[in-house]
Amino acid sequence: MDKLQGFAEFIEEKRAAWHVPGIAVAIVKDDEVIFSQGFGQRNVEDDLPVTPETIFAIGSSSKAFTATSAAIAVEDGKLEWDKPVRDYLPHFKMKDDFASEHMTVRDLLCHRSGLPRHDLAWYNSPATREQLIERVRYLEPSRDFRTYLQYQNLMYMTAGYLTGFVEESTWEDVVRERIFKPLGMTHSQFSVDESQQTDNYAMPYNEKDDKVFKTEFRNITTVGPAGSINSNLIDMIEWVKLQLNKGKVGEQTVFSEETANQLHSPQMIAADPLWEMVFGVKLISYGLGWFINPYHDQVMLHHGGNVDGFSALISFMPGINAGVVVLTNLDHTSLPHVIVHTLYDRLLGAEEKDWHSHFKDFRDKMMAAAKEAQSKSEESRIQGTQPSHALDAYVGEYENPGYGILSVTQSGEETLQSSYNNISARLEHYHYDVFDLVNDLLDARLKTVFHTNAEGQISSIDVPFEPATGKPITFTRKSDS
Repeated sequence: MDKLQGFAEFIEEKRAAWHVPGIAVAIVKDDEVIFSQGFGQRNVEDDLPVTPETIFAIGSSSKAFTATSAAIAVEDGKLEWDKPVRDYLPHFKMKDDFASEHMTVRDLLCHRSGLPRHDLAWYNSPATREQLIERVRYLEPSRDFRTYLQYQNLMYMTAGYLTGFVEESTWEDVVRERIFKPLGMTHSQFSVDESQQTDNYAMPYNEKDDKVFKTEFRNITTVGPAGSINSNLIDMIEWVKLQLNKGKVGEQTVFSEETANQLHSPQMIAADPLWEMVFGVKLISYGLGWFINPYHDQVMLHHGGNVDGFSALISFMPGINAGVVVLTNLDHTSLPHVIVHTLYDRLLGAEEKDWHSHFKDFRDKMMAAAKEAQSKSEESRIQGTQPSHALDAYVGEYENPGYGILSVTQSGEETLQSSYNNISARLEHYHYDVFDLVNDLLDARLKTVFHTNAEGQISSIDVPFEPATGKPITFTRKSDS
């Protein structure tokens, strides 16, 4: 195909420019795979190449599978799009009573719950899905219900759990039996523990200060419906074909055309200017498991995925009957967007924009903003102060009903450490009873404030785990600490 001339060389050039160890790209047009190729290494240390069979974590690209599994339950008569979740799960509750009573399956799937991300409430948590759903009632909203799109993983976890519940099964089994099997997606599964049992899987990598390093696999099966699927080009291209064929695979119907229209139609406008900066276009909306936006004179549907060490982007354009799968093994890289946007420019015969520079500029602005914030933090520090108590007085367990337990321990005479969801961080004294919680895994420094009660004892900690609420998460000292 003339429009793909030199495209493999373009991918390899940009892969090197973005420091991505390995990438796999597939293109389908008019129900035919016209490109499927791996580039770079799935395992740098052992010099193992990426192939179309290489398995990657697809992260939040899993959300479209969750929305589809819910749609299948709707077709089965087990769910209704606009019926309250509490009609199925009476114990479901939000902090906002109106949201508790009126939250529907549709609301769960189009990010309009009123909750910001609250990702640290679940990330690496030992809690079960049921326990995390119970904790949702304690999480602070930052917007009114149904007024604003705020990307939310716990709501997708809830939607997947609900689908499994009404089908008298699990989310995993519904997806496996009703989607993977009819599509022949035999390489796909739900855990990085499973993917590592195969003979062709990508290792996860991260980047800091222009240096790429291997990172740890992160098992996120607890919030699986929000992003735990692992797959490869061979399987994911069948998924894209299913979307383009509006629910049909051959003569078999996985979901109806009416359902396809529900999944692929805008439900909420993405009003945050950040989305425009990320995608480089205006008028972005969210359907059920898919972002939707105009692109030139066509409509593009897509969903990215970022999970420790991996970035993916699944996309299709119904008007030209084409779709693209991009899988990489580098954390939070914009390379998939560079490739997808450039490819659609070519397929549409449009002027080819320098998407490489667009996304590089965006990344550089974000990094500069982070450095400026850190610089301002240092300027605000009051020198020559000390904590109000001896360090051992801060040691103990602190609890928040929505977030669980944060532990503070002492290491040596002058150092405090914290542990939250089995992730350790240093507590470096900033001034007075304010400490910087320094989390190397998340590359974050969070201003953590200890509070004293009337008896002079350290009684609670405020940690800004969710900035969107405008208030810190308060962990209260457990009585037995």
